[in-house]
Amino acid sequence: MSELVVGVVLKPQGIRGELKVKPYTDSAEAFRAFKRVFLGGAEYKVLSVRTGPDVVFLGLRGVPDRNAAELLRGKEIAIPREEAPAPAEGSFYIADILGSEVITEEGEPLGVLTDVRNAATDIYTLLCGDKEILFPALKDVVVKYDVACKQIVVNKRRFYEVAVL
Repeated sequence: MSELVVGVVLKPQGIRGELKVKPYTDSAEAFRAFKRVFLGGAEYKVLSVRTGPDVVFLGLRGVPDRNAAELLRGKEIAIPREEAPAPAEGSFYIADILGSEVITEEGEPLGVLTDVRNAATDIYTLLCGDKEILFPALKDVVVKYDVACKQIVVNKRRFYEVAVL
């Protein structure tokens, strides 16, 4: 079974075992559709979901109090891939582009995408040999995503203007 990472536990919330979660989804509301989640390889049934601006509060079966919730701090939350909603047209899951080859419009290889950091604009980490390059996923930098071929095409001039080498 393949899994999609959908968030990370920030900290316990309150005394009843609720978890404060940073969602990796486009909308925190997506968590309302999840019936079960996995943390550290263990399966948990979702009992309650509350959402706020850029935050989710989860109640899980088997996490009865603050002490149990504290043990999950920093753990990534995953769902089974087959239970994930289909991405909207023109969208994709971050997991689908990790490992993609990043090339220029001219076909020049730049490296492999190894990480995506969520910020106001996603920050991509590119591994080029043994060197990491960071660049923002701006519309004028990233020209095309080819998820099926695991390729990301970038505008070479804009890439070198904004990349942190």
